[in-house]
Amino acid sequence: MRRRKMSISGRNIEEIDDVMAKIFRGKTPQQRLAIAFGMWSSAKKQLTNYLRYKHPEWDDTMIQKEVAKRLSHGTA
Repeated sequence: MRRRKMSISGRNIEEIDDVMAKIFRGKTPQQRLAIAFGMWSSAKKQLTNYLRYKHPEWDDTMIQKEVAKRLSHGTA
């Protein structure tokens, strides 16, 4: 099975095999957006839970700010 590299600005960020590429090509733009949103929501939830575990002394505002910072790569 051949792997296809996807990149942004020449940096390899993801590898996807031909089967998954074919599946995603068969999705509508709305379906692809829903998949991406689901992945983002899952990452946000996992990161929030991790930060609450790692920093029990932080309040919700501090957690939310750190989550936003990390998910926006420091641009928030």
